[in-house]
Amino acid sequence: MEHIIRFAKRRGFIFPGSSLYGGLAGTWDYGPLGFRLKENIRRAWLSFFVDTREHMHAIDAPILLHPRVWEMSGHIKEFTDPLVDCKSCKGRFRADHIQGNTCPTCGKKELTDARPFNMLFKTWAGPLEEESSQVYLRPEHAQGIFINFKNVMDTVHPKLPFGIAQIGKVFRNEISPGEFLFRSREFELMEFEYFVRKEDWKNAFEYWLEEMLKWTDVLGLPRKKIHANDLPDGERAHYSSRTVDFEYEYPSGTKELMAIAYRGDYDMKRHMEGSSVDIRYFDEEKKEHELPHAVEPTFGLDRAFLAVLAQSYAEEQINSARGKQEKEKDTRIVLKIPKKLAPFQAAVFPLVANKKDITEKARAIYERLQGEIAVAWDDIGNIGKRYRRQDEIGTPWCITIDYDTLENGTVTIRDRDTMEQERVSADDIVLYIRGKLNT
Repeated sequence: MEHIIRFAKRRGFIFPGSSLYGGLAGTWDYGPLGFRLKENIRRAWLSFFVDTREHMHAIDAPILLHPRVWEMSGHIKEFTDPLVDCKSCKGRFRADHIQGNTCPTCGKKELTDARPFNMLFKTWAGPLEEESSQVYLRPEHAQGIFINFKNVMDTVHPKLPFGIAQIGKVFRNEISPGEFLFRSREFELMEFEYFVRKEDWKNAFEYWLEEMLKWTDVLGLPRKKIHANDLPDGERAHYSSRTVDFEYEYPSGTKELMAIAYRGDYDMKRHMEGSSVDIRYFDEEKKEHELPHAVEPTFGLDRAFLAVLAQSYAEEQINSARGKQEKEKDTRIVLKIPKKLAPFQAAVFPLVANKKDITEKARAIYERLQGEIAVAWDDIGNIGKRYRRQDEIGTPWCITIDYDTLENGTVTIRDRDTMEQERVSADDIVLYIRGKLNT
């Protein structure tokens, strides 16, 4: 994990949060390449779970919700982790992360008894910091979805079953954040509530279990590294009567990547009671009202990002028979990111940076491609070094403009994974790359 952290910082994927001022625990900054990769994962999730399904609808609720929302959902009372203090070094830790009742910092066995610690971030809405103006930063998207259920029904008139999805930042005041992106205080969730009739929840649950596994294929994660863990009684959240955690074999160990929970009608019932508003679904065919039940698939965007980064990173021995441009190093670092998720789909090189006619032609091709695909410009160093640099950031194709381009209008396109090269008409670059992306 430390190796990946250093790599991610060096290549502009992830920086420690507020590093200019010594850092802020549990926060991370996404650099230029990290932003692009994260955005591509987000778009892929929307495409897979929302845009290609007629019965799915996306909303964007605010981070700040009425405090009664969290009271009725049970978060003010139930959203806790067990906290212990070390009497010796004064450190504070989650009790369920402690091994053998020993302080992980000083090694002494002088820990207090565990006590509940509420992870909601508190703030104030308005000019006065008083109890009546206290609000919370959302720890999940579900409540924003539940309190908008009636609004969605009244506007788009969906029929059961249907889903409401949301992507955005959430906040949890973790006692001891750590393990890079895996456990932080500010992160991004992608989740949806799939509303069904009570008798249909098991079929819906099994359907989304399989769809979630298909999603790991989109991320390029091998199924053998994904493990489904059906949580027993006592380990599930207060609202869930069945939860399955999907765990991935991260470099630091096998940990949760995503989860699915059956929330029943717990939240809908609580919000109907708390608001005194009838938010039941009206069945036009049966001419009756009913309170739907919810199946909730939840995905950590940052954890997906980390899994893609970890899975894609490789150090390979170079086969010198592939050509003199590949002989500069015996090994190469390459990110074999799924091509559709890569920060850039292609990079454009002028073969010789100081040749005006080649550079001008390369710039013209680069500018033409900018509106069609995600493309980078690179004219620093020789071709071999540029290949290495693009391999490291996962760029699937490198396009070289050379003397032949000036003569016959063709370019060299080099594949990241095979390192094979092919001559293609400059006019067909976009069709060539899009065709490869769809295979």
